[in-house]
Amino acid sequence: MSDDFTVLFCRFKSDPDWPMPSWGSAGAAGLDLAAHISEPWIIEPGQIRLVPTGWAIALPVGYEGQIRPRSGLALKKGLTLVNSPGTIDWDYRGELSLPMINLGPAPVVINRGDRVAQLIIAKVERPTLILSPNLDDTARGTGGFGSTGS
Repeated sequence: MSDDFTVLFCRFKSDPDWPMPSWGSAGAAGLDLAAHISEPWIIEPGQIRLVPTGWAIALPVGYEGQIRPRSGLALKKGLTLVNSPGTIDWDYRGELSLPMINLGPAPVVINRGDRVAQLIIAKVERPTLILSPNLDDTARGTGGFGSTGS
C-alpha cells in the first residue's frame, strides 16, 4: 500500500483505552468501526439508532470517508446503515456516528466494541460543471430502470 497521505484520528470522547479503527486483514479495504457505547443496546426490527464510534477524523482535502455496512451483520442479522454508503466530507470534524437500522426479523444486541461498520477512504474528483442545452445521443438514450434487462 502507498503512504501518499495521512488521516488523523482523534478520540471524540475521553476514553484513553478506546482502540483506533483498524483493518481486519492485510487485504481489507475498510477500517472496522466499533460501537462506542457503555452498555448493550438493542435495536428492534425496523428501529433506527445512531451508534457512536468515539472517533473524529481529519481527512486530507480531496478525500472522503465512505461508511459502509459490514456484510456479515447485514446477512446474518439484517443490521445495516440507513444511508449506505454514508459520506464523511473532508471538512467534517464531528464524531463519526452510524445511523443503523435493523431490517431483520429479530432484535439485535450491540455491545461495546462490536464492529458494526467499515470506513473506506477514497479520493474525490471535482470536475468542471458546464451547462449544456442538450447531451450527446447513446444507444441506451433515456432508458432508465430495467431498460437494459431485468
